[in-house]
Amino acid sequence: MAAARLLKDEATEEKGDRARMASFIGAMAIADLVKTTLGPKGMDKILQSTGRGRNVTVTNDGATILKSLHIDNPAAKVLVDISKVQDDEVGDGTTSVVVLAGELLREAEKLVNQKIHPMTIIAGYRMAAECARNALLLKAKDNKQDPDKFKSDLMKIAMTTLSSKILSQDKEHFAKLAVDAVLRLKGSTNLESIQIIKKAGGSLKDSFLDEGFVLDKKIGIGQPKRIENAKILVANTAMDTDKVKIYGARVRVDSMAKVAEIEGAEKEKMKQKVQKIIAHGINCFVNRQLIYNFPEELFADAGILAIEHADFDGIERLALVTGGEIASTFDNPESVKLGHCKLIEEIMIGEDKLIHFSGVEMGQACTVVLRGASSHVLDEAERSLHDALCVLSQTVNDSRVLLGGGWPEMVMAKEVDELARKTPGKKSHAIEAFSRSLQAIPTIIADNAGLDSAELISQLRAEHHKDTTSAGINIISGGVGDMDKLGVSESFKVKQAVLLSATEAAEMILRVDEIITCAPRKREDRM
Repeated sequence: MAAARLLKDEATEEKGDRARMASFIGAMAIADLVKTTLGPKGMDKILQSTGRGRNVTVTNDGATILKSLHIDNPAAKVLVDISKVQDDEVGDGTTSVVVLAGELLREAEKLVNQKIHPMTIIAGYRMAAECARNALLLKAKDNKQDPDKFKSDLMKIAMTTLSSKILSQDKEHFAKLAVDAVLRLKGSTNLESIQIIKKAGGSLKDSFLDEGFVLDKKIGIGQPKRIENAKILVANTAMDTDKVKIYGARVRVDSMAKVAEIEGAEKEKMKQKVQKIIAHGINCFVNRQLIYNFPEELFADAGILAIEHADFDGIERLALVTGGEIASTFDNPESVKLGHCKLIEEIMIGEDKLIHFSGVEMGQACTVVLRGASSHVLDEAERSLHDALCVLSQTVNDSRVLLGGGWPEMVMAKEVDELARKTPGKKSHAIEAFSRSLQAIPTIIADNAGLDSAELISQLRAEHHKDTTSAGINIISGGVGDMDKLGVSESFKVKQAVLLSATEAAEMILRVDEIITCAPRKREDRM
């Protein structure tokens, strides 16, 4: 007995088949959880947190759902991780990645039960993934040379991405917004310069794209409401030192008059600082910190618009957009780069006043203002739009495009199947299993729409055995449709990422043969 007690009390270990069972089951459970959000007819999930305020999130985004789950199963954690990485890397396909990995494991489980060694399965999966990727590479289209065609490709991709999200009703409107915003970036994948402002009220249709930059702040009192040819100094500095703060300042003085002197000196210091700032020849001053009423008065007298408390994102973006730099010392005006824009004015959106900078230096930036019925709708709309923007900005760089609607999966499955027939030995079982897993994605898309998936997939398979075909599932009519005519496209980069991440994750979980869980720490009784 003494030899068996290797681990601490209460630490558990699962060996061999039991460990593999546990990881397969965990991974498949996660895949089944997000499975229903896949495709245009996918449903949403409500996530309710147990924290204060019981926040409710309504979402369709695989990564958001999995991020919010607290999971105990180690294999399931791997799947959550790949969906997060997919979200960071390409933005879309977060659900597909998990579902594909889950299906690969489901098939692997059957093979393991047939006494095929996991390493053999992994080797087969490797070959299959390579083959599937090559099949995609051959079929990808690239319209970079023809700007009009490329733009319509982008529109199609945006509409396809949005069609499984809350924005699917107005997807043309939002696809146009997203494409315009991304084309302004001129090929950079930095989405920082696209600002999304959410304002409740109105309907989703009222959302719009604004060329300029909108800062969610109000203009101070007694200051010019509208400035043309603005020169902007963006700063991060303390403008609240003209009074001695009662708390936290210890000054020993022998009379009240001395306090007044100190205050006078502080005020003088402040005045000099403001004069230094005015000396830059600016007419708009944006500060990240507070501006007290004394310096604010001084700015107003000089006819300078002073905006205080612009939050950090706001100020970084403002500096980006207007071509200025964030300054914190003002001693040598010639070295500070000022921002420029043609016009600053107040605008109203719904109930709120915002400051609008138009005609900015960098044409790259823009602001998307989202309107919607409630904050939940807005959050979900923002997530969906963010997905679309990510995919588009990736596509602008890597302009290869595939058709959507289960077409890429069927193309890959067909090639992988042929590879399985050529490959001798046990690996061929694994390769065949891979092809079945790929077909699971169109199956699930059809199932979510309540269609007869078995019938549809066999029709699709028959279509794909002809040489060139663009057949996919047409969810609307519930049959096999021509994806080229329907304009359902996806980005090659997203599909490739889905394929490779899912295979790697499945491989990792397959390699597991033992799960060791630490003993929980005991809490000492303090009483």
